[in-house]
Amino acid sequence: MDSAPRPSGGLLRRSAPQSHDAIPAGRKRPGFLARSLLKDATAIAGIGQTPFAKRLPESEKTLACRAILAALDDAGIAPSEVDAFASYTMEETDEVEVAKAIGAGDVTFFSKVGYGGGGSCATVAHLAAAIATGQASVGVAWRSRKRGSGPRPWTNTRVQLPTPAQWTRPYGLLRPADEIGLLARRYMHEYGATRDHFFNVALACRNRANQNPAAMMYERPLTREMYMTARWISEPLCLFDNCLETDGALACVVVSAQRARDCRRPPVYVHSTAQGLPAQHHGMVNYWNDDPLTGPAWTAARQLWKSADFGPQDVDVAQIYDAFTPLIPLSLEGYGFCARGEGAAFTEGGALEIGGRLPLNTGGGGLSEAYVHGFNLITEGVGQLRGTSTAQVPGAATCLVTAGEGVPTSALLLRN
Repeated sequence: MDSAPRPSGGLLRRSAPQSHDAIPAGRKRPGFLARSLLKDATAIAGIGQTPFAKRLPESEKTLACRAILAALDDAGIAPSEVDAFASYTMEETDEVEVAKAIGAGDVTFFSKVGYGGGGSCATVAHLAAAIATGQASVGVAWRSRKRGSGPRPWTNTRVQLPTPAQWTRPYGLLRPADEIGLLARRYMHEYGATRDHFFNVALACRNRANQNPAAMMYERPLTREMYMTARWISEPLCLFDNCLETDGALACVVVSAQRARDCRRPPVYVHSTAQGLPAQHHGMVNYWNDDPLTGPAWTAARQLWKSADFGPQDVDVAQIYDAFTPLIPLSLEGYGFCARGEGAAFTEGGALEIGGRLPLNTGGGGLSEAYVHGFNLITEGVGQLRGTSTAQVPGAATCLVTAGEGVPTSALLLRN
């Protein structure tokens, strides 16, 4: 960064990314005041997690409570002070049970966010909005999951298919891997992406997991030969293009920026937040969108950068949702790190490694650390900005965290 004067938030005010809409002088965008009030008004003060494994003996409720208590201890905040909760609609442990189990006080705010992995960052965003507007003072977001030892959601044939799935499941698109496989094949056809580009993503995540003792793939290297000869899951996606199956839980604590400065750990400020649901969206395959390859990331990104004091060029490290490797190049384009169709080429030359253009998923991500619907990307982003990551990016001051691409999504810009 150059030596220009810094605004009060501590960050350089950069020129707007190309996706921004111009505003006539003297006028404000709709919602501008609200976004300004939220910028840097809150911070993540504590993070916690359980071990990750293919099979853990504890229940999802027990895992959730352990992660939440660890996050509160990390922040130095008593459970009795918690008055807000945010989680996923797919979370099977609700706030009533969690509040009783951890010993929370009166709860004045609670919310749930839909769409699985698309909801991760939105849980933090909801808490940030509640705290910034005085509805609560100490918020907890969490995700607990036993995907490794539990059933796959799509195997429950007793549940009636939602309307969109009635047009796809009978014809073989049974799993998320099948749906993303379609998008990947179209991306390869239209823009020349190859399996080597997807391997670049898998390798970067595995390399970071090899540095992370908490990762399921710790000390388990990945080679190109292993990747290219791996069994198909849903062609063109092989085993290593797919996320892990994990038992585990994670949590974070959100408080006001003022309070965070007095907590046990250095604060990581919630600089900007966004959710994104594009027009005519249709699940992961996005059939009825004008362009299926411009997914929810594009909608979320336009909102995310509107109130930020910096742009994609100023992001030091990124934690991008990686349930499947092709989601990375699609997200790189959607969030403005490269032009349309250039996401695959962006991965070349070690660009996603430490020291590259955009160090990525530095804990190992969903591909190689753990798959808990993306919540580990939030906690790893906090670790990077605290300077405590196992694969630390030198001088990291800004971090993008994204939720699932292909479904209604969300994103966070964090800064220290």
